[in-house]
Amino acid sequence: MKPQFLIGSLCADNGKALLSWGLMRALSRRGLNVQAYECGADLSDTVARKVAVGNVAVNLDTWYSSHPHVQYLYNTYGETADVCVLDSMGGLFDGFRKWQGSGAEMAQVLSVPVVLAVNARTATYSLAPMLHGFRHFRPGVKIAGVIFYQVHTPSQYGFLREVCADAGVESLGYLLYSEKLRLPARYSAMTSGMKAELDAVIQRAAEMMEKTVDLDKLLNLTTRIFPCAYSLPYTSETEPRIRSFHKRIRIAVASDPAFHFLYRQNLDFLAGRGELTFFSPVYGNDLPQADLIYLPGGYPELFARQLHRWKRQLQQLRDFAEAGGRVLAEGGGIALLARTVAARQGGTPYGMSGLLPLDVAVNEGRLCAGYRKVDFAGLTLKGYECRYLEIASPHEAAGLTFSYMANLKGVETPGSFICRYKNVIAVTAHCYWENTDILDWWR
Repeated sequence: MKPQFLIGSLCADNGKALLSWGLMRALSRRGLNVQAYECGADLSDTVARKVAVGNVAVNLDTWYSSHPHVQYLYNTYGETADVCVLDSMGGLFDGFRKWQGSGAEMAQVLSVPVVLAVNARTATYSLAPMLHGFRHFRPGVKIAGVIFYQVHTPSQYGFLREVCADAGVESLGYLLYSEKLRLPARYSAMTSGMKAELDAVIQRAAEMMEKTVDLDKLLNLTTRIFPCAYSLPYTSETEPRIRSFHKRIRIAVASDPAFHFLYRQNLDFLAGRGELTFFSPVYGNDLPQADLIYLPGGYPELFARQLHRWKRQLQQLRDFAEAGGRVLAEGGGIALLARTVAARQGGTPYGMSGLLPLDVAVNEGRLCAGYRKVDFAGLTLKGYECRYLEIASPHEAAGLTFSYMANLKGVETPGSFICRYKNVIAVTAHCYWENTDILDWWR
């Protein structure tokens, strides 16, 4: 038995993020080991959750995996935790296909209750039927209670408690509105200074909620049997595939403020197949001795000038790949393989390694986001994109194999692709490797 709950909202609202992170920090300050989970494939808040609770969150997604596999991941990563907290993207019932892939579906799959985070800034009595509807819409989704945020005064919270009583839901507390609770922009570089600023805001929110949220009541209402039961049928996809390797490979992973979009499960997947070392393209570390170089996504365009200055490292990367070395780049990681990267629209293009015949530019007004799927070189790959980069398709280049990726409707998406040059593989989406062993491409 342990407390387990999912934080959801009535609709997409960026203000919920701070409540979630502040609540996790408040629980951590009690000496509880909190395991955070993200419902969905998005990686943009990975660093923030690590700042909040001190460990890396785990992404759970029912489009990537079967229900039993999601349950396996939840049970495995939550085994040593005192509290399991899931954070839902968008509205509670917003999924990739109606409620499929939503936080509500995840709560039902894992048999965990939901704590609704509700923006009270413009709340009126009409909130009562909305809460009543969320409580009864899906009988398998249990609403444990409500926490309000952006509450103006304690007296307003008194009114909100009456709303909850009439709707038949528990009111667990609130977070007051404050100008000091402003989060850094999501499209920003996670430097040490930015992490410190984020940490300070999360700490303020946690200290406030320790006084205004009934944490004991929250923990009592959400205590459930752990681990969760598995759905039937229990398929071969549930647990990771065990493969034997004659030789463990050396894997070098780019990791710094520009390259930090990666799934925790993927790192654990690679750690099971080789020895991991980490290096920083932003700070110009020499490339480690490696059999495979992994360039995850992030926001390298915000560091284009710094990356360009480290010509020695870029040349090392080029020499490694031209000699047949294995390179995997996802999302923004493709920037290091490009000819140039422009940090802003109409800005100066900075030279990169030039391994792939493409140029990358930023379009801040257009976020490219969504699920992607492709059949390439005999493998089926699923991924998720979230980037402001515009990457020109390089399919006309010599020596390059190329394929567009399709969206959930099966329609090819311009600018979304996977390509291979020698042993270099670049894919615009962030992919989940338990479904498709990426190392099969180099066998």
